Amino acid sequence: MTTTLTNRPEAEQHSPRPPARRLRAERADRRLRNLLYAVAGVGAALVFLVPLALALVRAVQPTDVVMNAPSASTFFDWTTDNFTDIITTGILGRPVLNSLLVSLATAALTAVLATLAGYGFARFSFRGRGAMFGAVTLTMMVPFQAILTPLYLQLNTMRLTDSLLGLVLFYTTVNMPFGVFVMRSAFAAVPESLEDSAHVDGAGLARMLLSVLRPLITPGAATVALYAFLASWTEFLGALTFLTDEDLYTLPVSLANLQQGTYGQVDFGLLAAGAVVAMVPCVVLFAALQRFYVAGLVTGAVKG
Repeated sequence: MTTTLTNRPEAEQHSPRPPARRLRAERADRRLRNLLYAVAGVGAALVFLVPLALALVRAVQPTDVVMNAPSASTFFDWTTDNFTDIITTGILGRPVLNSLLVSLATAALTAVLATLAGYGFARFSFRGRGAMFGAVTLTMMVPFQAILTPLYLQLNTMRLTDSLLGLVLFYTTVNMPFGVFVMRSAFAAVPESLEDSAHVDGAGLARMLLSVLRPLITPGAATVALYAFLASWTEFLGALTFLTDEDLYTLPVSLANLQQGTYGQVDFGLLAAGAVVAMVPCVVLFAALQRFYVAGLVTGAVKG
């Protein structure tokens, strides 16, 4: 009994099956790529996690152990005295509160102003819009340390030195260029047909921003708010320059002033515990807003 292949398509009759050697080579290349990705990911994670783990260990070690070189014999001499001293003495209570007030106010104000400015650059047509937006983004290349003196003179003239409000305005000004760039990209990614439909239904500008566009630009706004919060929470030089009243010191300035003893000896165990305390809000906030942060950065990179 003979079997004919005349009913099969001609391409199928003459298409050779991939040889087994080629399949094995493709599988080997795929495994090698996955292995390289895994090694690179683990290596990058270790670069960031090892210093954090060492900081956590140092925070629960006595000061005399922290001041000496790491040793296997004293590595597990752990104690909670550093955190107990911070809680009982309350030396970081007021600075933490000041930093929270300044950082939250900066994040909220930056997000609101950047949203309004980003919408204007993305939707309104006016003469010089491109040049003005280019000038705003160009300021991201200028470090604020280069203009610290004129900023101090301006705040001093406005009687806003030694004031948390002045510090909030300073941080908002510094973070605004990045915020405007991200929010302009976020609005540019939204189809204008949605706004046209909202206008047809009788929605005003405020209603359209709050009800129609807000869910779509939330990743961008969260990115701006998180970036502004982290930048103001960890900033040291500006707070040191504009504040001289110890009751208004933020957490970074107070950590730098953690000294003990007649000769100003630094308590490194207490300092390490304070650094861990400073990490907590950053880690919690970033973990809560991570998906919005990543989505906002991707939108800015693709649509900007």
